[in-house]
Amino acid sequence: MGGRLKCEGNWELHSGRIVVVQLNSARMDIPGVLVERLKRVKLFVCDVDGVLTEARIEMGGGIGERKTFHIRDGLGLRLLQAEGLKVAWVSARPSDATTERANDLKVDYVRQSPAPKVGVIEEIQRELGIGWDETLYMGDDVVDLAALKRAGFAAVPADGIHEARALGHYVCRLNGGCGAVREVVDLVLKAQGRWAAMIEKFTS
Repeated sequence: MGGRLKCEGNWELHSGRIVVVQLNSARMDIPGVLVERLKRVKLFVCDVDGVLTEARIEMGGGIGERKTFHIRDGLGLRLLQAEGLKVAWVSARPSDATTERANDLKVDYVRQSPAPKVGVIEEIQRELGIGWDETLYMGDDVVDLAALKRAGFAAVPADGIHEARALGHYVCRLNGGCGAVREVVDLVLKAQGRWAAMIEKFTS
């Protein structure tokens, strides 16, 4: 699938290549073929539980279901939308908490159904007139494997199951619900040459 990478450290974009600065100060290039995959992304799709959350649910006491979402993940998704990319959440488990957070972030597509995720994502792709090569999928568990296998760019949180990590083009340094989505969002923005102008906007 054109190379895979587990990234542990901070990274920057230099001359069209993503350079990872490892925790031990060593440097490692992300292969150019993966940068090209990131450049094609128009649709950012992610699972919810275990990706946008830590895969924990609070229940009981009559308070309903509660989930915790990482605030920087949410801002990252809004930054993608501001740059014209579409965002979709596809979950096999319906949840009011997911709906509430998705509405808060104005997520473009929210699909919560036990139906196979590949078919659900392909419906969104048809509406947008794009294919899998322009789709980034981020998942962590067995229900995500088929979508990870098809995605033009597949990303997996650090604590995803082994089989998901094996299919990922990129394995995050961060766990699900702990900023992993933002890590991948920033990767997309840098690869597509959008990062510098965005930073300039926020510092002016």
